[in-house]
Amino acid sequence: MTNDEAHSVTRASTFFRYSSFVIRHSLSCLSLTFFVPLCYAAEPPLERHEFREPHMGTEFKIILYTADAPSANAASRAAFDRIGQLDAMLSDYRADSELMQLCAKAGGPPVRVSDELFFVLSRSQDLAKRTDGAFDVTVGPVVRLWRRARRQRQLPDPERLARARELVSFDKLRLDESSQTVELLKPGMQLDLGGIAKGYAADEAMAVLKRLGVARALVAASGDIVVSAPPPGELGWTIGIASLDGAGKPPSDYLLLRDAAASTSGDTEQFVEIAGRRYSHIVDPKTGLGLTDRLQVTVVAPSGTTADSLATAVSVLGPERGLKLVDATAASVFIIRDEEGRRKVIQSDRFKELPRAKAKRSN
Repeated sequence: MTNDEAHSVTRASTFFRYSSFVIRHSLSCLSLTFFVPLCYAAEPPLERHEFREPHMGTEFKIILYTADAPSANAASRAAFDRIGQLDAMLSDYRADSELMQLCAKAGGPPVRVSDELFFVLSRSQDLAKRTDGAFDVTVGPVVRLWRRARRQRQLPDPERLARARELVSFDKLRLDESSQTVELLKPGMQLDLGGIAKGYAADEAMAVLKRLGVARALVAASGDIVVSAPPPGELGWTIGIASLDGAGKPPSDYLLLRDAAASTSGDTEQFVEIAGRRYSHIVDPKTGLGLTDRLQVTVVAPSGTTADSLATAVSVLGPERGLKLVDATAASVFIIRDEEGRRKVIQSDRFKELPRAKAKRSN
């Protein structure tokens, strides 16, 4: 190599070392340039706000974190209004609801329904097929008899129960997706969405809050809870699993959830004792009888619609079949069963992996 060539290599080497330094230095400055504004864009201090309103035969609670009270009031109002809209569509207690207007046309031609009602019925029918009717929204005629039985503390009349059972079967409910119509094949059929509607309403309320920019919120309707991002400074929302011993007793466990839903189903609060036997408000569509097993089911799932309906289905199916059902989904389940005074706990593998709260905290 000549002297000129050696000098050229040296200059090139020096240039690349210098260029490498400039690039590294520039990237460092670039990182710093982007980092500083991010510090100033940090989330502003948020205040906790809580609201309650009666809907769907229970009390809905909304907890949210916003920068000020006016935005919290506006967001909660919009969310409750959405729940109210759904109550007017899905309630079987209101004679003027869309659901009851549909039931009034049972035995007639197909009826076109709203997007919301069709969605809930579609999800219900899908689960009915997967559970062979353990979850069945056509159980309405039997549920009505059991509501009366709880008030009067008397078993339903056998003949009336037999006639009601003839109207119950998910294959008597037909949906046409192309025309968005619903057909109830037999006159007198009644639909009951109590095992799915509250979870769906909580989902919809949360969707409203997110559209309004509320990122940290909890929507609860009795045993159905939907949460988004956790409260400031927390890893998740502390959700207690109700004790089988009833209200007032400490929860059996505490979960730490975010962007998820949890639903608990059982006879802890809604039951009737007749002739020394305890009957749950949850009715087995196959037998037409209130469940008599002391069973409490908690399902954690991506949505309230899924959690609510699965919790009801598992209650009817029982632990063994219910566990298989949940394991085939993205959900997880926790079951407490009273077997002659002894408590048996059954958990799916995914439930065991859920994060726990070390101690009770106020969200």
